[in-house]
Amino acid sequence: MDAILIQILNGLDKGGAYALIALGLTLTFGTLGVVNFAHGALFMMGAFCAVLFNKILTISKKVKDESITFFDAYKETPYLEIWWGDTGTAIIDYSVPLSIFFAIPVMLLVGVIMERGLIKHFYKREHADQILVTFGLAIVIQEIIRHFFGANPIPTPAPEIVSGSAAVGAFFGLNENLVYPWWRLIYLAFSLSIIAAVFAFLKFTTFGMVVRAGMADRETVELLGINVQKRFTVVFGIATVVAGLAGVMYAPILPPDYHMGMDFLVLSFVVVVVGGMGSLGGAVLAGFMLGLLQSFASMNEVKAILPGIDQIIIYLVAVVILLVRPRGLMGREGVFED
Repeated sequence: MDAILIQILNGLDKGGAYALIALGLTLTFGTLGVVNFAHGALFMMGAFCAVLFNKILTISKKVKDESITFFDAYKETPYLEIWWGDTGTAIIDYSVPLSIFFAIPVMLLVGVIMERGLIKHFYKREHADQILVTFGLAIVIQEIIRHFFGANPIPTPAPEIVSGSAAVGAFFGLNENLVYPWWRLIYLAFSLSIIAAVFAFLKFTTFGMVVRAGMADRETVELLGINVQKRFTVVFGIATVVAGLAGVMYAPILPPDYHMGMDFLVLSFVVVVVGGMGSLGGAVLAGFMLGLLQSFASMNEVKAILPGIDQIIIYLVAVVILLVRPRGLMGREGVFED
């Protein structure tokens, strides 16, 4: 039971990341009809927003180290600590969650520029053209990140207060020594909150209802005098922000590097296809389902019987589901069934 609980938590943790990225991909496809292969790069940009914000907060200067009295010694001290003392230290410690407020406007701006500057020219083009141009854009973004931040992963620590592990075993009445990292639990809660917020926005706001109507029948909504395109631009920005926030909060779990976007893109696109192109609920369901499957497939007992199964389980499930149900678990009839 201990091993099963840990694998469930690992699967939900991975599934939260997959679901957030897939949710943004599905929003883009469902509203604009665009297959955005640059979405993984947006996840990576979010992670590097956390890195950049931390670097900004830790800009420092050399000050004399008063603890050494035999000779003059200097140490690098962040300006925030010089100006605000312990408060500045606490701000630096909480740089990852605080970087959310930095990432939201940055990612929203990036999304609007992408949609207005590039994506809008490919609305009526073939999906193959959309994939090629957005994949090329992803490579450009990746190389820009590598130029400015280097090729090596950059550790981005979580706040010290949640750097340890939670006693999940005692909470569930199992082994009291069974623990799980606090930040991973926080990430799971965060991903569920963002997913709930997106669904609530689309379901309970007038803006969201117009967007859903436009996803179902764009021409009729436009005949009512509503500027659907303007609203879809906002939706593209929201999808970008969702991907960015997913990357921000994932930075302490996986140290950001320039190719992490590509690693998640392939998996998240499989999630979208399995869930059903254009189905928001399907993207979330498939994200958590495939995350759990991948987690259980990584158990030593399973790999002893089927070596390497953890590397291919997602793709095997995708093949089976698409053979049986070409439009995915919850996809609309006729979408990608040709």
